[in-house]
Amino acid sequence: MNNNFHSYDEQNNIKEIDLKQYFILIKKRFWIIIIITIISTLTGYYFSNHDKAPIYETSTRMILGSGSEDMNTLMVMIKDPIVMEGVGEQLQLERSVNAMADQITVSQVDESQVVQITVTDSNPEIAAQIANATATTYKKEMGNILGFNEVQLLSEAKPGAAPINQTSSNLTIITFVFGLIIGTGFVFLLDSLDVKIRKESDVEALLGVPVLGTISNMNKRKFAAKKKSRKIKLIKGRKVGVKQNT
Repeated sequence: MNNNFHSYDEQNNIKEIDLKQYFILIKKRFWIIIIITIISTLTGYYFSNHDKAPIYETSTRMILGSGSEDMNTLMVMIKDPIVMEGVGEQLQLERSVNAMADQITVSQVDESQVVQITVTDSNPEIAAQIANATATTYKKEMGNILGFNEVQLLSEAKPGAAPINQTSSNLTIITFVFGLIIGTGFVFLLDSLDVKIRKESDVEALLGVPVLGTISNMNKRKFAAKKKSRKIKLIKGRKVGVKQNT
């Protein structure tokens, strides 16, 4: 393989480009790669952050002094409408019982008597208030309704410092790399569609005959300048000839 920018195979008419010419080609149309990469990266960043409200999460824990057979029942009652109504009244929140229950997740920690109440909300302060109010209201209602007083608050919920749905840079990085690949591929696609003959070796490879000579690129401006220069030389030559005759 030679260093020709374009070379043609006689049978398959295929262009061959070596590593040096890859570099030259990319350098020549590097602006195309830059534009496509910027567009791709900005698109990924836009879709990563568009219309995505921050969501904060916090949790509180409590111990239920009950056997394993009653644990599931006691956990289900944490999101009971009676408890949720008490939380809404305590915090004076203008939201339905079902909406508040949907914000709460109840889980058992490692099959122990420890139950975790996790709350998500767009406001970190409200999330912590709902979690703590749910635990205290549940403890109160279980004592009043079922006479179950074996609920101990273990830890208090605190406002989350950062949203849990905070956009990572993964998508932006992926779209950046994707833009580089697409941009580079597009540059090589443009080159593959370019059938111009640029060098003598292209003609030799295409026609199978040696090149005997070349004609330089000549436009009107260059031709006029060359003609004027030649005319001046002729005039000077004539003047020199006159002096010699005298």
